Amino acid sequence: MNAMSDTSTLISALATAPGVIVPLIREVPESILRRRPSPAKWSAYEHAVHLSQTDKLFRDRLDVILSTPEPFIEVKENTAEEEAGSMLEVDLDASLDRYVRERASLVERLKTLTPEEWQKTAVHDAFDHYSVFIMFRHVLNHEMFHAYRIEELLLKKDWD
Repeated sequence: MNAMSDTSTLISALATAPGVIVPLIREVPESILRRRPSPAKWSAYEHAVHLSQTDKLFRDRLDVILSTPEPFIEVKENTAEEEAGSMLEVDLDASLDRYVRERASLVERLKTLTPEEWQKTAVHDAFDHYSVFIMFRHVLNHEMFHAYRIEELLLKKDWD
């Protein structure tokens, strides 16, 4: 498989992800939506809000990689406030609307990248190697991880 078909597949998956994730979060009953499975683990609500905040970060990283001769990407950790529950105060409907809107914009931007831009590399704080393609594959894997966590909470039988 050549790089162009890989990018086409990746772009398609990124474009359709909100169509899986938004209905999934909407399926979570209000009674457990904000409930954490344990004090240190996020609720479905927090996972969804977190996902709505990531596209801007990665769009900014894309701009840095494409405009900098030797780009360096720092790890972005969740804040202590986020870990303590601050995302529970963020409006979920507005967050999901932003996620859908920003994802559509991001996908349109990705469609304009050349094969050379997809292969452009950066030094990453935590990863051995990193490129535009790897970054956006990571975005997809990251959001599927959070979607999986949302589904686990949705389907959880035993809420002690």
